[in-house]
Amino acid sequence: MATMSNDELLEILSWLPAKAIHKLNSSSKLFSELPQTPYFVAKQAENSLKKDRPSCFFIQRDNNLNHNDHVELHPFPGEELSSSVPENMLGFIARLRLKILSSRNGLLLCLHRTKLFIINPQRGNLYSVSMTLECDSDDYMLILFYNNNWSSHFDCHVYSHKQGVLSLRKNCFVAGSRNLKFDMPVICNGAIHFISDCYIYLTEDSTCFRPYIMSYEITNGDDEDESVETKFLRVPKEARKGSHDDSCHMNIFKRGEVAGYQTIYLVRLRKRVFTVWILTNYESSSWRRIMKVRVKGMGLVEWNPVIKGFTVLNGDLVFATKKKVYTYGLTSEKYMVLSEICDYGCDSRFVRFVPYSDTLHHVELVPKICVLIFN
Repeated sequence: MATMSNDELLEILSWLPAKAIHKLNSSSKLFSELPQTPYFVAKQAENSLKKDRPSCFFIQRDNNLNHNDHVELHPFPGEELSSSVPENMLGFIARLRLKILSSRNGLLLCLHRTKLFIINPQRGNLYSVSMTLECDSDDYMLILFYNNNWSSHFDCHVYSHKQGVLSLRKNCFVAGSRNLKFDMPVICNGAIHFISDCYIYLTEDSTCFRPYIMSYEITNGDDEDESVETKFLRVPKEARKGSHDDSCHMNIFKRGEVAGYQTIYLVRLRKRVFTVWILTNYESSSWRRIMKVRVKGMGLVEWNPVIKGFTVLNGDLVFATKKKVYTYGLTSEKYMVLSEICDYGCDSRFVRFVPYSDTLHHVELVPKICVLIFN
């Protein structure tokens, strides 16, 4: 029988999540050294990116204060034995009351008062990035949207470590008259997108009376095109109706690559009815509705369920009630199929989901876009 070479073995192991690799530490000297081997760490991070599927998610209170003293991590069904974060790191995040802003390929971007922290929970390392956007990573693009006079025009600064400077983009980002959900950016097809809020504080003759989406192309400083500008995207007409209702919540999420094409989901929850659209044409702001369902019609066994938060993960709608987290299929294989993921104990009016995939890599090996907004 043919013997497997070390290269073949490393290739197979590099497709495993970090937890599964750490379980092999005591098996042999080779396995114990894997998490510290730069080539293997980079290979495991590269393969994790190819999967483009989070194995678990964090859940926290959704608020703007630094009172996030409770954080939970839950795996998706089938990932219970292979994906996790050490309990001491969850305790560390909770004790410091860090707000998890985003996650990418095993790293967490967290906020504590006026400082940002980049954490790899699997490796236990922590890096601080100040609000001046100082960064020592060669693979980071840091983006700062800033205005100091409450105008709708934001200067866009991009920090490039290779250039060693924080450069001002030639074109401003225009937010419009509404408040944008800057804490929920969607980066898709080389552009960053923000959806506005829904509240009724503008007059009906305003062009921004209804909610909308703003898009801004992201390019490296030297490659910036003078034609790059903010694009205004309308939400579907059906989504605009009743959008000022107090029960209306709309968010956008990235739809993973399908047949070489990426696009955006729009999810609206209003009067306990979920409606989901897919953006089909950028130029005309054309959308296609793919689902509309009452919460009561989903098959929940809970009596009078209250939705605390929702997102789209791995192509499915994921939402939380007071005590449980569920997934509801949006794709053809599991379309409109309800599954319970877990119980949770984050007692809050609203909760926030952050997808996570555990990896071994160092901070300096991951390509990452961090978005900071000051106004």
